[in-house]
Amino acid sequence: MLLTLFGMSVLIFLLLRVFLQGNIADILFESAGLVNPAEKKKIEIELGLDQPYVFQYWQWISGLLRGDLGYAYVSEKPAWDEIAPRLPITAKLAGLSLFFSVLLGVPLGVISAVRQNTSLDYFLRVISLSGLSLPSFWLGLLILMFFVNYFGWIPIYSRAPTGFWQEVGLLAIPAAAVGFRASSLIMRLTRSSMLEVLRQDYIRTARSKGASAQSINYNHALRNAVLPVITIISIEAAFLIGGLIVTETVFNIPGVARFLVEAIRWRDYPIVQNLVMFIALVTVVINFLTDMAYAFLDPRIKYD
Repeated sequence: MLLTLFGMSVLIFLLLRVFLQGNIADILFESAGLVNPAEKKKIEIELGLDQPYVFQYWQWISGLLRGDLGYAYVSEKPAWDEIAPRLPITAKLAGLSLFFSVLLGVPLGVISAVRQNTSLDYFLRVISLSGLSLPSFWLGLLILMFFVNYFGWIPIYSRAPTGFWQEVGLLAIPAAAVGFRASSLIMRLTRSSMLEVLRQDYIRTARSKGASAQSINYNHALRNAVLPVITIISIEAAFLIGGLIVTETVFNIPGVARFLVEAIRWRDYPIVQNLVMFIALVTVVINFLTDMAYAFLDPRIKYD
């Protein structure tokens, strides 16, 4: 994990400075209409952009280890003060999206496998293909148009919610738009994994002993088919943290994903570095926890 995060930190640092044209000094210089190169040089010195890349990287990574995320160039506030209020919003949206995707994907995948080649199975497969084909931002726009046309209002963050249930109500609609795609992927994987397990010899043995269909489907088949499903759920959980950029923009949600786009536009290095590094950290930790969960879910897996 540490080696992966170190490699990610180096890659993030170099990508921002080598492949992005210009920096915050260039943007401030051009937006203010200045023509004096000495003033631009002064801005770069004040922001520490004149230092070698190795020194800038060491300042950033040593600050992270101390809990110091640096200062945002645009707002001139501590980076943590800019990021902290937005983290809970994105975490709630991602968590609610994952909840919807698992709540719909796993049961419908099981039903589709148990009712293989029936009308219900065909219907669910069409729904899953629709979810994989529709981009979440396009689905979000369709939802907004539907609410405007039939209810005369737009379910966006026009103002801060006053209570927990109001916030859940505002987040439920974009979460459903994002979770629909994830639930389709989970449903298809659950179906294929269940079909593979249902053809095993021990399932036929359980049927021959008179076990009920519910016991076979959930106690025997689903428990053994759940490992690849957990893998895809963990991948989707990591993806949701960094994949909400368009959704937060469409629904005007002031989360970290939308803030990341603004920071990239302004070349605000401390904000971009810390947010992308946070996404990398979440992804690595989720994958690690998933690997550890395998040992508890499958007794055949041991870590020596």
